[in-house]
Amino acid sequence: MKIIDFHTHIYPGKIAEKATQATGEFYHITPACNGTAEALLSAGKKAGISKFVLLPVATKPDQVRHINQFIRDEVTAHQEFYGFGTLHPDCEKKLDEVEFILQSGLQGIKLHPDTQRFDTDDRRLYEVFDYIQGKIPLLVHCGDKRFDYSHPRRLKKIIRDFPHLQVIAAHLGGWSLFEEAFEILKDTRCFLDISSTMMFLPPEQVENYIHGYGAERILFGTDFPLWSPEKEVQSFQKLHLTERELKQIAFENALTILE
Repeated sequence: MKIIDFHTHIYPGKIAEKATQATGEFYHITPACNGTAEALLSAGKKAGISKFVLLPVATKPDQVRHINQFIRDEVTAHQEFYGFGTLHPDCEKKLDEVEFILQSGLQGIKLHPDTQRFDTDDRRLYEVFDYIQGKIPLLVHCGDKRFDYSHPRRLKKIIRDFPHLQVIAAHLGGWSLFEEAFEILKDTRCFLDISSTMMFLPPEQVENYIHGYGAERILFGTDFPLWSPEKEVQSFQKLHLTERELKQIAFENALTILE
């Protein structure tokens, strides 16, 4: 079965180990892999994954252009990669950066409110949300019981305020807040990925959320390099889902967004 991994992170080789470890420390876990492009391709091949969506994060505004250039170059170099761009609310010319993302052939924007330290519904980004409506999707890290930045209720506000914006909520809409997220987002139109969920929930609960949201809204993701792609694929394939549901989540829903 074809598999598209809709949630991955890579870093330039010289900082990959440091960046990967820093992410692990933020979540108090030991990353399973090294966050280089080569490691992702190798681990993905072993897991049976054929395509990967790269989701960068800039924790400072002066990092944004450099990171977007890096992702652009990696997508150009590897046919297996799709790339999203990053933004930061403190960028002075945000729409110029959006244009760079569009002109570079990147296919969406990723935000991580918890590590970037801003609220998902920060008004500084409203011009961006309005500008990209109907152009490219927005993928947002959602949920962390330690913070309020990425609470799913904030994403629901964005979905309400920008009816033509395609939104993807990471981690079933609320990492560590799965049930609360479900009650908030179940009746919205957003997509949701299942990265960083299957190791925190029993399989039957993951299945219940998939059925509650609807399999047509769910995207497979591993959150590489935090977790092993091979183990994530194995966990996914063990879920009690129909063949149709497995295909929708593994690649069909992703293709409706990416192609």
